[in-house]
Amino acid sequence: MTLRLVAAIPKLASLDIERSLAFFERLGFERKGSYPDYGIIQRDGVQIHFWLCDDPGVPKVTGCRITVERIDALYERYSAEGVIHPNGALAVKPWGVREFSILDVDGNLLTFQEAVV
Repeated sequence: MTLRLVAAIPKLASLDIERSLAFFERLGFERKGSYPDYGIIQRDGVQIHFWLCDDPGVPKVTGCRITVERIDALYERYSAEGVIHPNGALAVKPWGVREFSILDVDGNLLTFQEAVV
C-alpha cells in the first residue's frame, strides 16, 4: 500500500471558544467538541479546531482554505449572514479557482474555493 495523506484539519486561534463555536454554528457547522481551551466544529467532511489564545493579534494573521462544491450557494448564504471579508467577494483567481473569503469573530480569514472547470 502506498503512503498518502488523507485530510488536513486547520487549527485556528480563538479569543473565546464558545463565541467561535456559536459563530460557525450560525454558518451551518455542527459543534463536535467544546472544552475550556479547545473547540471543534464540522460541516460535511471538514473540521476546524480552535485553540484558546489571549493575544488578539494572532487570529488576525491566521486562516485556512476550504475546497467546496456549489460555491455560489455558499457565497449567497454567507453574504446574507454579512460575514464576507470587505476584499473577499467571489471572484475567479489566476491560480484556477473561484473563491471568496470571510472573517470569523476573532479575525481568522477563511477562504472558500472551487476549481474552475
